[in-house]
Amino acid sequence: MPGIRNAKRFYITTPIYYVNDVPHLGTAYTTVVADALRRYHQLRGHETRMLTGTDEHGLKLEREAKDRGLSPKAFVDQMSERFREAWPKLLVETDDFIRTTEPRHESLVQEIWKRVQANGDLTKGHYEDWYCVGCESFKTEKELLEGNVCPLHKKPVERLKEETYFFALDKYQDKLLDLYAKAPGFVQPESRRNEVLSFVESGLKPLSVSRTSFSWGIPVPGDPRHVMYVWFDALSNYWSALGGWDSELAARFWPTDADALPTDSADLTVVHLVGKDILRFHGVFWPAFLMSAKMALPSKVYAHGFLTIDGQKMSKSLRNAVDPVRLAAELPGGASTLRYHLLRAIALGQDGDFDHAALLERYNADLGKNLGNLLSRVLGLCVKNTGNTAPALENARCTDLERHFLTDVQRSLTSAQQHWDAVEPHRALEATWAASSRANLYVDQAAPWAEVKKGDQARVETILATLVKVLEHLSVYIAPALPDKANEMRAQLGLGPIAPALNSDLLALDFSDAPTRALGTASPLFPTLDAAGQAALLERLVPTKEPVMNEPATPFETAVTVVGGAVVESIVAPITYDQFAATDLRIGVVLEAEKVPKKDKLLKLKVDVGEAEPRQIVAGLALSFAPEALVGKRVVVVTNLAPRDFGKGLVSHGMLLAAGESNNLSLATVTAEVAPGTKVK
Repeated sequence: MPGIRNAKRFYITTPIYYVNDVPHLGTAYTTVVADALRRYHQLRGHETRMLTGTDEHGLKLEREAKDRGLSPKAFVDQMSERFREAWPKLLVETDDFIRTTEPRHESLVQEIWKRVQANGDLTKGHYEDWYCVGCESFKTEKELLEGNVCPLHKKPVERLKEETYFFALDKYQDKLLDLYAKAPGFVQPESRRNEVLSFVESGLKPLSVSRTSFSWGIPVPGDPRHVMYVWFDALSNYWSALGGWDSELAARFWPTDADALPTDSADLTVVHLVGKDILRFHGVFWPAFLMSAKMALPSKVYAHGFLTIDGQKMSKSLRNAVDPVRLAAELPGGASTLRYHLLRAIALGQDGDFDHAALLERYNADLGKNLGNLLSRVLGLCVKNTGNTAPALENARCTDLERHFLTDVQRSLTSAQQHWDAVEPHRALEATWAASSRANLYVDQAAPWAEVKKGDQARVETILATLVKVLEHLSVYIAPALPDKANEMRAQLGLGPIAPALNSDLLALDFSDAPTRALGTASPLFPTLDAAGQAALLERLVPTKEPVMNEPATPFETAVTVVGGAVVESIVAPITYDQFAATDLRIGVVLEAEKVPKKDKLLKLKVDVGEAEPRQIVAGLALSFAPEALVGKRVVVVTNLAPRDFGKGLVSHGMLLAAGESNNLSLATVTAEVAPGTKVK
C-alpha cells in the first residue's frame, strides 16, 4: 500500500474476556473506549489495529463445563461466540478477535515459554498456598479477608499444593522498578502506577506458572503433565495475534528493540487497555515475561476503574440484567447514544456509575438540545434563506464576531485532540461539545433572522456559511464516539461518509474560504424525549432493584439464595423490621417437579402456597436434587417477587430459599405438618 510505511501506527488491545461471563456494561465500556481511540487515530491518518477476544483456559472453566455436562471445548465455543456477536452491535470494528484455544495462539505461547526457559528463568518445584478459582491466581494470607475470603469475589479460597514451574519474578524486581522510573508513562493513570510501584517495592518472589491439578490449558513444552498458568497463556495473546516473530503484522505493530524504553511518542504506540483488577498481571507479570523472553515492551498499560449501575455494585445478576446490546437497541439514537454516555459520563481511570436516568438526561441535553438542535437550526435557516445550499464562505466578509467565534471553536477542538492523545475521552468529548455550545451561542449573537428582515442577504450567507463549516468539522470530531450519527449528520450537510486515509489528518482545522454546495435532507438527528417518554423508557430499561451482590461495603455475613433458578450470593446488611416485613415468606408444598430441557441447573416446580392454583417456580436445584425427591417437601417461598421470564413461556412466580454451592444445596424446609400458605414470621 503506497505510503503505508510513513504513517504513524497505533495498536490498541482490550483484555481478552473470560468466557464464563456474559458481555456486560463493564466489558462493553472497555471495548467501546478502545474502539473510540482506534477511530480517533484512524481519523488522524494513522495506521491502526484493534484486538479483542476471549480467554478460554483454566480451572474455573473446566469446572463450569463439567457442571453443564459439556466438554471444556464445547463450552468455550458456545460462550466465546456471544462476545464476537456483541461488539458489532455496539459499532465496534475490531481488526482481530483472538481465542486462546486457537492453534495460532497456543503454538506461539509455547515458543515464548521456551524463550523464558532458555533464559534460565523457569525451575520446577512444589507450591502450596491459597488459590482463588475466580481470579485464577494464588493469594497470600494478607491479601484475604477474614475467613480466607477473596476480597474481589467474596468467596472462600482453596488450599492447593501441587508440582509447578516457578518463574523467577524476583529476578526482575530491579528491572521493573527501573522501567517505572525511566518510563513513568508505562502504567497509567498515575494512581494506578503508584499501586504497581508499591507492590513491586514491597518485594517480589518466584511466581508459579504451571498447574498439574487440572488439564484444561496449554501443555508445557516437553512436560505435558503440566499446563501453563492461565495468565502466562492469556497475556501472550497481544503478541500471538500478530503472528509471531516472522510476521509482517508483528513487524508493523510490535516494537522490535527489546532494550529500548517504551514510549508513546514514537512512530508506533501500543496500548493495553485493562480494568484495574487485572493491572498487576499487565503492569508487573507481563513486562517481566517479555524481558525474560528478550522481547520489546508495549508503550502503555492504561487501567480504568469499576462501574456501578444506578449506584449498585455490578453483581452477577446485574451484569445479566443490563445487557448493553439490548440497551443500545432500545435507546433513541441506538448504539451511538450508549457509546456517548459511556465515554462522556465516566472519567477513564476512575470508578464510575452508569445511571440510566442520567443517560436519558444527557441524551436530551447534549445530543438532542445541543448538537441536534444546532444542526436543525442551521439547516432550517438554509432551507428558508439560501435554497437549501451551503453558501460560499468568504473570509473577507467575516466580522470580528465570526473571527472570535472561530477562534473559540478552534481552541475547543484543538483541546479535544489533545485529550484524545492523552487517553482522556471524557475530556475530549467535553471539549467537542463546548464547540457545539459555542456555535449555538453564535447563532443567537449573529441573529440571521434579523439580517433577513434588513434585507442583508450577504450577511445572512456569511453567518450560515460559517455555521455550516463548523458543523462540518463537528461531524468528524464526534465520529470516534458516534460513528453512525457522524455520517448521518454529514449526509444532511451534503457531505459524503467519513473516509479515513493514511497520512491524511481529517481532524485538521480549516476555516478558510469554501465554495457553495447543495445540502441534504434535514431530519432530527436526536429527537428529544419528553417526560412521559423518559419515564416509559426507564421502566423498560432499569433492572428491578435488588440487594447489592458480591461486593459488600461493610463486612456482614453472607447468605445464599436461589432466585428464579440462579444461585445468588448476597451480603446481608442491617435492615429495619418494616423492611423485613415487606418480604412475604410462606410455606409451600412441592406438588410436581421436573427438569427444564437444555437447562442443566433448572427444575420447574408446581408449589402449593395456599392459593386457588399452585404456582410455577423455576429454581436452580437440579445439580443437588432429583426432581422426585422434592415432591411433598414443605419449603419456604418468597411469594411477592416480581415474575421472572426465562423465555419460551417459562416464568417463575416465586423464590425458594436454599444455602450452599449449586451442586450441594440445602433447602430451607419445615418438617411439621404446616398448612400451605402459612406465613413465616
